[in-house]
Amino acid sequence: MKAMIFAAGLGTRLRPLTDHCPKALVPIAGRPMLEHVITRLMKAGFNELVINIHHHGEQIISYLNEHSFPGTDIRLSDERDLLLDTGGGIWKARHLLEGNEPFLIHNVDILSDIDLKALYQQHLHTGAEASLLVSKRDTSRYLLFDSGNRLHGWTNMATGELKPADIDPTLYHPLAFGGIHIFSPSLFKRMEAGQWHGRFSIIPFYLSICQDIVIKGIEANENHWFDIGKPETLAQAEAWLTRQKDTCRC
Repeated sequence: MKAMIFAAGLGTRLRPLTDHCPKALVPIAGRPMLEHVITRLMKAGFNELVINIHHHGEQIISYLNEHSFPGTDIRLSDERDLLLDTGGGIWKARHLLEGNEPFLIHNVDILSDIDLKALYQQHLHTGAEASLLVSKRDTSRYLLFDSGNRLHGWTNMATGELKPADIDPTLYHPLAFGGIHIFSPSLFKRMEAGQWHGRFSIIPFYLSICQDIVIKGIEANENHWFDIGKPETLAQAEAWLTRQKDTCRC
């Protein structure tokens, strides 16, 4: 199974930790973020990984050259010339990701105990072209889903902004995106047919096609989930990992 790890970001929320180090190599509980994600993907059965790089990308290359992940084919999508954001990053790496099976996408700064294999299998049974991990956590920006958890729109609760602008948010329930999603290669045709080239975010792309292409939300409300791209949640996640290690004596 294939997966892509977004590791190209600037890590501005973690400065000064990321002034001279890529976010992906910031340690948490003694191991880089990237290693935590790679290990979890391997345990879930993902053995073909694509990692995009930009900020201090040469350090990620050195790290991967110096560390072994047996049974896993790891390839790089090099964005050091131009950071392409999430959608552009997927499009650039398409030659490494195309095929007959969907692939999972995982932000490097997301740490969770979500069963990634079960998430992938659930996507396969929905018939959706893409599935997004979502939850009921508090945030200002939400995706809007119907009773069958099909995506219809987006809202910023703080500003009142809506996408599409004419959507009635009262008809849908809001859920927060969790930085993990599953993408069917058939969607590359949609990117190619539109203006989805260069630098762009994946969420506006999903919103542009969700009226005629099924995009589903898969809820994970009972799991531990951390956005470790922020100092306060990085500390919380480290404490959680330490408790987990103490509990399992490993």
